[in-house]
Amino acid sequence: MDTLAARRAFVVGAILAMSVLHVPARAANEAIHFAVTDVAGLEELQREWTPFKNEIERLTGLSLRFFPVNSRTAAVEAMNARRVDFVLTGPAEYVVFRARTNAVPVVIFSRPDYFASIVVRADRPFQSLQDLRGQRVGFGSVGSTSRHLAPMQVFADFGLDPRRDIQPVHLSTSVLIESLRRGDVAAAGLNHLDVVRLRERQPDVNYRVIARGRDLPDDVLIAGSHVPADTVERMRRAFVEHSDTLIKAIIADPGNRKYIGMRFLPDVKDADFNYVRAMYRTIGQPQFSQFPGE
Repeated sequence: MDTLAARRAFVVGAILAMSVLHVPARAANEAIHFAVTDVAGLEELQREWTPFKNEIERLTGLSLRFFPVNSRTAAVEAMNARRVDFVLTGPAEYVVFRARTNAVPVVIFSRPDYFASIVVRADRPFQSLQDLRGQRVGFGSVGSTSRHLAPMQVFADFGLDPRRDIQPVHLSTSVLIESLRRGDVAAAGLNHLDVVRLRERQPDVNYRVIARGRDLPDDVLIAGSHVPADTVERMRRAFVEHSDTLIKAIIADPGNRKYIGMRFLPDVKDADFNYVRAMYRTIGQPQFSQFPGE
């Protein structure tokens, strides 16, 4: 081979080698890191989400690694630092993630009957939200979408200011339900599943729902802005093409009972969460940059 031919062969070989090396950043078998904001600790994350992990790896060819977080703020910081790639989080959390990380919504985990209710004992004189003016009304933990923000918004949707027209108190869910039973609070802001469980566990007490909110935006899988678009699309396509398989994997553990009956919605837009932004304004946090209670 003459010198010119050898040089050409070397250049062609180098180009081919570079084309092999410069594959998409998240090629098959490269690890992506996955967190769930309402699951504390690696052990619980592994127990509840390993079946999902196994299926995602099989369907996408990606290697998924769990990334436990001890708070929502920690999850935001990890995404900003590019230490976590995908996070499953609630709609209230998404608004903050979007404001602070420019996260991309990938797919919504849509579950049935996800809305807030205002509940009273049926033997009390309260028939409407207007009757609760000046009364103590119990809500769940500060920042909860369905037990704090959404019930507050129910009052706002019916023309009341929940920060001035009632006396809001925040309690753990179990204490809130007991306080409602004893009459320590006139009403409670609960989600629909809470109401179902309340009636199951206290059949001797009659409860009345005097107002309910609109169906809420659901939990959403988000991707960090640093994640390549092709990786995001591979994940989204897995949910579209293998929906039943992934649903079965998610609800395999009793800890994910709330997702029974869900469907994946891949055509998700940031504007779908504007109702949640209205909730933040209602509680006096219009910047969307901080988790309530943290």
